[in-house]
Amino acid sequence: MNKRIELIKGDITTLAVDAIVNAANNSLLGGGGVDGAIHAAAGTELIDECRNLNGCATGKAKITKGYRLKAKHIIHTVGPVWYGGYKDEPEMLASCYQSSLEIARDNKIKTLAFPGISTGVYGFPQDLAALIAVNETRRFLQKNKYPEKVTFVTFSDLHYETYRKLLEQ
Repeated sequence: MNKRIELIKGDITTLAVDAIVNAANNSLLGGGGVDGAIHAAAGTELIDECRNLNGCATGKAKITKGYRLKAKHIIHTVGPVWYGGYKDEPEMLASCYQSSLEIARDNKIKTLAFPGISTGVYGFPQDLAALIAVNETRRFLQKNKYPEKVTFVTFSDLHYETYRKLLEQ
């Protein structure tokens, strides 16, 4: 595995990193899954800051403070809903990773953790999502000093194994 890429199974809201990525919705005002867990763990100050961001377009990202999280910042990115791959979903998901990594670089964030973006209620096929995540991250890290380390965080054994196999290639 690349020294700059790590894989863990666990709860992204508990990580002591410079920034975690939130798989957000367009409103940035919280939702289900990872988004709801991050909002709950960060506290009410997060929703107040997010209200001032005027939402976020699919494939883009915005940064906030981490508030009550161990992470100093949250990078919110809006992944695409899966419609069978006919509405540029893979390109939109790649853009989520690119946008999040660019924000991390521009803010000199050393350690960044990603969940599986769009793989929950948005229905993106997990294998394809992991492939896009790993490829975009590797490509970005080859050209940029920051982030110094990226951690992929999975919640299930199945998703962990998918990432592990990709990262060993």
